[in-house]
This record gives sequence, C-alpha cells and structure tokens, in this order.
Amino acid sequence: MPIKILMPALSPTMTEGTLAKWLVGEGDTVNSGDVIAEIETDKATMEIEAVEEGRVGKILVAEGTEGVKINEIIAILLEDGEDASALDAVTAAELVAPVAAPVAAAATPAPVVAPAPAAPSSAAGTRIFASPLARRMAKQAGLDLAALSGSGPNGRIVKRDIEAALAGGVIATPTVAPGAAPAADGFEPAFDFEPATSMRKIIAQRLSESKQTVPHFYLTVDCEIDNLLALRKELNGRSDDYKISVNDLVIKACGVALRRVPAANASWTGDGIKYYKSADIAVAVAIEGGLITPVVRDAGGKGLETISNEMRALAGKARDGKLMPAEYQGGTFSISNLGMFGVKQFDAVINPPQGCILAVGAGEPRPVARNGVLAVAIVMSVTLSVDHRAVDGAVGAQFLAAFKGLIQDPMTMLL
Repeated sequence: MPIKILMPALSPTMTEGTLAKWLVGEGDTVNSGDVIAEIETDKATMEIEAVEEGRVGKILVAEGTEGVKINEIIAILLEDGEDASALDAVTAAELVAPVAAPVAAAATPAPVVAPAPAAPSSAAGTRIFASPLARRMAKQAGLDLAALSGSGPNGRIVKRDIEAALAGGVIATPTVAPGAAPAADGFEPAFDFEPATSMRKIIAQRLSESKQTVPHFYLTVDCEIDNLLALRKELNGRSDDYKISVNDLVIKACGVALRRVPAANASWTGDGIKYYKSADIAVAVAIEGGLITPVVRDAGGKGLETISNEMRALAGKARDGKLMPAEYQGGTFSISNLGMFGVKQFDAVINPPQGCILAVGAGEPRPVARNGVLAVAIVMSVTLSVDHRAVDGAVGAQFLAAFKGLIQDPMTMLL
C-alpha cells in the first residue's frame, strides 16, 4: 500500500505551517532518515525526515504553500515494487482534501487586499503573493517580484517562477524603497510589503495576549559587575577550551538565585500556581524573522564551562533553524539580554506560561557611592518583569537581591 506522508506537528502550538521547500521530487527514491522537505513552523524553519523508504509517487502540496494543517497528506510514497497505479489505492477524497485546504488558504486574501492572478506591483502598497523561499531567492538575485507572474495557487510566485525568470534572462530591477514616491491614492507613502511568517504571526499573537492578559509589574536593580568581569577574564585566560561570556554568568546567577528563591520559579495555571523544581532558563536568541528561546536545563546545577558550551551550540542551531522542540520548549524562566547592543535598560514582555523574564542591559561606567566616597564602577541595570498572579512583589524583590549578590560577588555562585 502507498505510504502517506503527513504534515508533522513540530511544536505544541503548531496548528498549521508553510511547506517551504521540497528536497525531493516525484520519482525520487528516499531512505528512512533522508531529509525530504523544509517546514516553516511557528518557531523556525525545520527539516523533516522520511520515516519509511520508497519512491515519491505524488507530491500533493507544492512548496511555498502556506496554511497546511497538521496531519494533512502532503505526499504519497510508493513502496518497493509498486508503480503509479498503486496510487489508486488512495481514495480520491484523500488526494483532493489535502490540496483543497492549502489552496483555499492561499486564495483567501488578507483584509482589504484583493487577490489577483499575477503578483501586483508593491509600489502602491498592494500585497505580492510569493512563498518565503521565492522571496529570498528574488532578493538574492535582485529580482523585482512585481515584474513576475506566479504559477502557484492563486497566482502565488514560487521557486520555479524565480528559476524560470533567471533562466530566461529577466533583468534585475531594484524594488521601490519605502517612501521613495507617493502612493497611487495620494494618501499613503509607498512601501514594500513582507508577508508575516508563521513565526512572526505566533510571536505577535502570544505577546499581544501576554500584555493584554498577564498583569505585568517591573522591578529594576543596578549591579556592579567589576568583580564579575575580572572573574570572567581570569577563567577565560586559563583555557582555550571555552569562552565564557557575561551572558553565561547571568544564566548561572539566575539558576542559583532561583534555587535560593524557588517561589520566583513559578507560573500561573488559572486555578493555581506551579512551582518548578528545576531552573530551566530560556534565553532569547535573535534569528532571521524573529526570535526563539533555547533552554539551558538546570542552570543552577551546571558549571560555567558547560553552560557556555551548551549556549553556544544552542544559539548556533537556533540561527540555522535546526533546534529540536525539546531544546526550546519547557523553560521555567526567561532572560533577554540586549546589553551587547548598547541598550541601557528595558522592560521585557513575559513569555507565558512563565511567571518572570529578566531584561539585561549593558554594563557601563557610572558614578557610585562607596562608604560616602564617590567612585566609578561598571554598572549593569536589570529589570524583572513579573506576572503578579504567580509571583508577588516581595518574592520578586528577594530574587533580585539574590541575583544582585551573586553578580557582585560572583565567586559565591561557584560554591
């Protein structure tokens, strides 16, 4: 019997995704474990592997198709000895339904934007329908998407349209820069439109819900980090096997502080509070099109070298879109560090269901008073955003006091 390849659920929040790219074609032979496609989920672009071996008999969902529901059939794999006639064993309804849903999703225009068979010009602010892969290819080649016709569902521009344009010698045309010319209606400036990826949509949805439904409050402290910087320099000078960053030390300090103030390692469930037994620190990492939060498990119980190596590996996989769900799910507390961008202080949005997120600013020389004498120290401001349903102000203050003590006397976090 033919084997149905289904749209996988690659994260708990995923209900649909974009089939960004097929890495195999009809007639190709695949083995178990071969990477066959790239799926753009609510978290990242991830590869999916074949779980059976056989020959690709039919691809039902074209690459670049958005809104593909999980568990929909995206392709049919023929087993050894089967030919195309074996596809008749799959009912017509099963073949048509998976295609109809994505086509309908692609044919449904965004509000106030009318669909068209070919991609319209973006100079007047009209949406150009194109797959994420096609957009990346066009950008790299300097092609104007508005000058191309799409062969995908509802005139969507897909990979083969870009390849055909390049093969046909289409001249690259720079796109109109935002604000370069007045819009056609005379009221709105010209702009380029970038359709939201699945990741950006989920980020927008989750953070909007967080600000609307979670009662945030904020606590800020200043930490002198001269001793921390000295310890980091000393440790890094001892070996070339690791390179500890300030962020690694912040992760360790958060893990130890949560051990000392476990009431801050909590989340609200609607009918009670969960108090987590392990400090699993989610660290925000900027990637193309958004951000993702890989998790350092039991940060308080790990050494700095282990934290540093894990974080470097996780950040690299995040930027390459290679993180597995187990590597970014299940954090109990988050850190967002913008200090490397020179940001002095900011308030981060809580990532539900977590109860807290620590926003870390840049260390900079500032005047401080020591025993009544003015001095200069390297000071780093941190702000704790707290869900008041799960963590009270006193608990938040206790956590920050523990964190500050560890940062200012970093040798104590190594005990």
